[in-house]
Amino acid sequence: QVHLVDSGGGLVQAGGSLRLSCAVSGRTFSIMAWFRRPPGKEREFVAAKNWDGPRTYTGESVEGRCAISRDHAKNTVYLQMSNLKPEETAVYYCAAPSRLTTVGLTIEDYDYWGQGTQVTVSS
Repeated sequence: QVHLVDSGGGLVQAGGSLRLSCAVSGRTFSIMAWFRRPPGKEREFVAAKNWDGPRTYTGESVEGRCAISRDHAKNTVYLQMSNLKPEETAVYYCAAPSRLTTVGLTIEDYDYWGQGTQVTVSS
């Protein structure tokens, strides 16, 4: 059975950085993604990566400020973000697809989700 467990959220000042973790069990995925849901808004794409290739896909609002990495031994995926803004306060979720062979950018592309971790960016 597949489980994704998000962690690493908390309070960070504007301009600061964070690293979120997603511990995966039950399976290894070539494609992993991160989404976030700001208060009162829909879940939105942040970043995704297919480890069969070099490219990281990022949402327009986080372009140049985030990176996805992986510890294969721990089967854990990380989202590193820098220069955070108050409007990036949200619950952040990692996600994995059951059948995709190319990176998807929408919620519907992903079948497994972490429980979410709250990130609050103070001004």
